[in-house]
Amino acid sequence: MKKLSDYSGEFHPELKLSDFSPDTLAELLKLYAKLYIALDGIWYLAVKERVGDKEALACDIQAWEDTCKYEMARIKRQLKIRGNDVIALMKAFQICPWCLVMKFNIEIKNKNNALFTVTYCPTLDALEAEGKGRENEICNIVEPRIMKAYAAFFNPDIEVKCLKSPPRKSKDDICCQWEFSLGS
Repeated sequence: MKKLSDYSGEFHPELKLSDFSPDTLAELLKLYAKLYIALDGIWYLAVKERVGDKEALACDIQAWEDTCKYEMARIKRQLKIRGNDVIALMKAFQICPWCLVMKFNIEIKNKNNALFTVTYCPTLDALEAEGKGRENEICNIVEPRIMKAYAAFFNPDIEVKCLKSPPRKSKDDICCQWEFSLGS
């Protein structure tokens, strides 16, 4: 069977992901990443509506700290990422579901130091459009804890420093910038 570019044709009872073209699989992977991120926002807002923002924020932090370990263990194993340095962490970041929906740049200074700069973040865009200032909590309270959890999975001694975070002066400004370093 020819590789499928979509599923608009007939039903295939034995359909497998490998039946799709590489480009279609890449787009499907991006869609799955968007769904993953959307679920985070949907459950957060549901918890906020039921028990308030403070409790939703605490649940969000706990859920992400637990998810980081789960996510990184599987990505590291699936792609055979070796090591416990900043490079290993950056390799995993490149293919994390949440990174697939963002635009970012990784500047490697050496195996123990890197800058991670986000130039487009759909979550930040949505929070800014909402206009309630929640980006201050999400980006300045939740994100540092999440970034540290990701780094700690690889090595608890990796230091995480937020160099830039919202609020932004304009949409042309970077979303956030993080430095990851491991002492020599």
